[in-house]
Amino acid sequence: MKKRALAVTLAVMMAASLSACGSSNSGSGSTTAAPAETTTAAEAKATEAETTADTAVKSETSDGYELALVTDLGTIDDKSFNQGAWEGMKKYAEENGISYKYYQPQEGTTDSYLETIGLAIEGGAKLVVCPGFLFEEPVYLAQDQYKDVHFILLDGEPHSGDYSEYRTEANVMPILFQEDEPGFLAGYAAVKDGYTKLGFLGGMAVPAVIRYGYGFAEGADYAANEMGVDGIEIMYNYTGAFAATPEAQSMAASWYQNGTEVIFGCGGAVGNSVMAAAEEKSAKVIGVDVDQSYESDTVVTSAMKQLSVSVYDGVRDFYAGSFPGGKTSIFSAKNDGIGLPMETSKFTKFTQADYDAVYAQLKDGKITLVQPSEDNNDPTKDLKLEKATINFVE
Repeated sequence: MKKRALAVTLAVMMAASLSACGSSNSGSGSTTAAPAETTTAAEAKATEAETTADTAVKSETSDGYELALVTDLGTIDDKSFNQGAWEGMKKYAEENGISYKYYQPQEGTTDSYLETIGLAIEGGAKLVVCPGFLFEEPVYLAQDQYKDVHFILLDGEPHSGDYSEYRTEANVMPILFQEDEPGFLAGYAAVKDGYTKLGFLGGMAVPAVIRYGYGFAEGADYAANEMGVDGIEIMYNYTGAFAATPEAQSMAASWYQNGTEVIFGCGGAVGNSVMAAAEEKSAKVIGVDVDQSYESDTVVTSAMKQLSVSVYDGVRDFYAGSFPGGKTSIFSAKNDGIGLPMETSKFTKFTQADYDAVYAQLKDGKITLVQPSEDNNDPTKDLKLEKATINFVE
């Protein structure tokens, strides 16, 4: 199956990706600072690190940190996936005077993730937020090992290492997003706004990134069909990492140099590489996961999923005694779980009315999107586009 194939690829790529991903102190805590900041498993065995109010806050009534987030391969200030989840947890904690902290694994492996989850629990965590597909197996193991602790798993569902069993216990809330839908909206809006030469530069070819890209291409094609426009071109590549790298920036720059007008930077800090290239070439970018308009003037819109809201709601339900564990929560257009930030988008032709109309079609199920086939991340093998052509760069 696709996830098994991806796991092999990820194991090869993680070392390179992690070398570019460092710890960072993001956000601002408004309560009393705690005697620790971001913690790796190795550091914790030796001594507590120094404090910043940004990364860890204790309440006056707690000796530990009740809420914890263990980062995925990116950093806490990636202006994307990790940060979106962190901000949702942090917001609830600060509103309610609850202690919180984030932890960063040393390696992108199941053992390292599980060790870091254990570190968070040793530090007092009652609920651990795990953002990302790579946490599926660690959470599968942790749900049995720590039955009194609750987990929010973003972008995945718990399964065994050999994928022979998918099982979600009552102490786990898996959250999935229909990433193809915000991807669709972004591609649709780009073509409606007059762009004809597009690009998709993804990070690792994990399910969420694949869905974003497929939806982006379908949205562009759908708009072109409505408008009767031919010749939509889409450059398409996965960088293999979630880091900002010279290679990613160089690829984006070459696309811009050859006529690409706007690139969907989809994969954590990969978007920063695209933004840097766009700034050099006076070109445009589509952000991902959260509203990235504040990152660069080149960002015309962002394909968003309500990361902060989903985590905030999960934490709220935990403290309300109504934690929706044991089943997967899906955020899509149907429950307003995805979208574009129209209030900050820089469209010149695509209007709010246009957006509302196409969003309603997604919400009502009038637009159906193609799902990636097993063991495949190449859109040219799955998508039958009429007006758009994909140049898949391997």
